[in-house]
Amino acid sequence: MTHKRYQIQKPRRVTRHSLRGIDYAVHEWGEVDAPTLICLHGWGDTGATFQFFADELDRDWHVVAPDWRGFGDSGRNTGVYWFPDYLADLDALLELYSPDEPAQILGHSMGGNVAGLYAGVFPERVRAFVNAEGFGLADSDPAAAPARYRRWVERAGRKEHFLEYEDFAALAAKIQAQNPRMPASAARFVAEQWAVHQNGRVRLKADPRHRLPNAVLYRRAEAEACWRAVTAPVLMLSGENSRFVERGHPHDGGFDFDLPFPVTARQQIPDCGHMLHFEAPAALAAATDDFLSQNV
Repeated sequence: MTHKRYQIQKPRRVTRHSLRGIDYAVHEWGEVDAPTLICLHGWGDTGATFQFFADELDRDWHVVAPDWRGFGDSGRNTGVYWFPDYLADLDALLELYSPDEPAQILGHSMGGNVAGLYAGVFPERVRAFVNAEGFGLADSDPAAAPARYRRWVERAGRKEHFLEYEDFAALAAKIQAQNPRMPASAARFVAEQWAVHQNGRVRLKADPRHRLPNAVLYRRAEAEACWRAVTAPVLMLSGENSRFVERGHPHDGGFDFDLPFPVTARQQIPDCGHMLHFEAPAALAAATDDFLSQNV
């Protein structure tokens, strides 16, 4: 069966940089002399899939979207992954793309969590922050530490695996099933960015070692301390049908987020789930353009 291909509106180019010893792939759209918008993808995703979002932006932006280490076409760690590395990688990226002025950042999911921490640790480096479903994690119980350390030690020496697929069509079908409001052509585009055909099978590009448990428990109080230190205006975004929506709380009859950011605006995007840039890129672009036009 022949599948209709996603029609790219704005050409993408890939630049490579060595960031803190890792060969980073950075996806870029727009002219370099336009205002820069840093876009940070979530776990398992790649910077390339901001294509749909970039295509919908009305304002002229220089969109910069890296593949985090161990994802997409960026290099991998030789060992396990340590979350603070993403903050340091972001700092190195900003030294390249916004060295002389604070940056505008959009972060989705894990990318939103990285940016939220960074904006509190280095508030002078962030001018405005669009947080798309970067709600943090549930707090950990310290009593779980012994079992967590044991699990980390026992699994650290094992070889991890992701599922493999017969072809790109099979992976695209799974992506569309998880994000039913995205077109089939967009799902196929994502599949071709997420995976590579090797030895007769389609394998995800992401390093399977991302599946290893973190030896250190998540301490939500520490994340919230960073969020409270943010000085940039923040737009909090969620998908109406997101599986993470329970991490926000109803407030005064509307949707609110019980997160201690200095929130300037909140918006729930209707008829989409967690992957806002897959299912509602036009709404995400409009919300981002509008917010940044008022705050930058």
